[in-house]
Amino acid sequence: MSAILLPTIAIVGRPNVGKSCLLNTLAGQRISIVDDVPGVTRDRVSAVCQFDENYFELIDTGGYGIEDHDNLTEHVENQLRLAIGSADLILFVVDIVQDITPLDTEVAQLLRSVTSPVQLVANKADGEIHRALGGAFAALGFGEPICVSALHGHGRRELCERIIELTRDRAVTESPDPVMKVAVVGRRNVGKSSFINAIAGQERVIVSEVPGTTRDAIDVRFTLNDREFVAIDTAGVRKPRKQKTDIEFYGYARALSAIRRADVILFMIDSTLPIGEVDKKLARYIVDAFKPVVIVINKWDLAKGRSDAEAYGDYVGAMLQGLSFAPLAFTTATEQRNIQSTIDLAGSLFKQARMRVTTGMLNRALEDSLARHQPPADHRGAQPKIYYATQISTCPPTIVFFVNNPALMREQYKRFMAKRFRETLPFEEVPVRFLWRVRRSQDTPRGRRTRK
Repeated sequence: MSAILLPTIAIVGRPNVGKSCLLNTLAGQRISIVDDVPGVTRDRVSAVCQFDENYFELIDTGGYGIEDHDNLTEHVENQLRLAIGSADLILFVVDIVQDITPLDTEVAQLLRSVTSPVQLVANKADGEIHRALGGAFAALGFGEPICVSALHGHGRRELCERIIELTRDRAVTESPDPVMKVAVVGRRNVGKSSFINAIAGQERVIVSEVPGTTRDAIDVRFTLNDREFVAIDTAGVRKPRKQKTDIEFYGYARALSAIRRADVILFMIDSTLPIGEVDKKLARYIVDAFKPVVIVINKWDLAKGRSDAEAYGDYVGAMLQGLSFAPLAFTTATEQRNIQSTIDLAGSLFKQARMRVTTGMLNRALEDSLARHQPPADHRGAQPKIYYATQISTCPPTIVFFVNNPALMREQYKRFMAKRFRETLPFEEVPVRFLWRVRRSQDTPRGRRTRK
């Protein structure tokens, strides 16, 4: 099945005119970080939007002309030019409560050379008194602007209708939900953005040696081998007590949100550094979210001579015990080594997490486990009994054991059963949720005799 190609709309303008707020308003959810600090958005942040029966992809960009304190101004403007060059429509955003600035004029000059249509958008038009000011911006050379208030949602319908009108030849009315969402997470400067760029085959996300370059959780849509998926690049995580700004806190929150909404996690570890507190905290969060995960050991070229894959795997297993089920991939993102095989591995986990096995298979696994080891009685001699098991959902695979009394089931025995079921059933590399319930008469599977 071929991938659906959405019309792409780039949102451009000087810093602090409300580009990120506009993306959030049009998308109907908080995608980009919004902050009063100019230059918060550095990368191209994208979101798929639906208006009536139409779908399109919005791309937020960094403010043109921002003086970035991390010396990333050139990177930001390069991302902006890439977004402009690939867009089907450009939304040129200005601030209606201010006069035309020299930076507005520079952006207008930049956009005169593009072949895609440009729609001028005057933001922060919170009332009629502001809307009356919109005509002055026609001097930029792109006609009368559409006046909106991204903060309050005013003008959203008019702008969306104009977007659909200007991209009608590329209109998509079929839901473009991707096959798989992969979140790339890890502490700061482990190579997440380099990994994303290696997949994309272009500089889609800014790569820099400055820790904390990525602030948002950035969705990057790809088609590889006729399969469409979304890779979510996230802000690098640091210890909460070292998060010095609101922006760092938002980036951390977005990273956790990305884990929750992803289908598979690529948990990146820097092979040149010891596994630390931040890695362990992220691992616990992934475990608690029951997410399939590939532990990606990046910068593996720098670990040559210091460790081999087997020894390092033992080290990871000892440090991240809750992820003992997770497969490992060894990569060098900057040289594009083992990138494709890591994505293929993520695809395998994606399929595993969606598998559903029959009640017959489950109960054969149960009978085999009981034959090996019966649940022990408690200190009063009360004997726990397991009657049968059934799978009630996928993502994660969730198995319910019906028993006479869940309180009698010891944690050690529960771990034994989980290990046996993982070995017996096709869930060896993904998390499985096990639930223990009292069997009632109406819970008995049809056609199955209960044990006396």
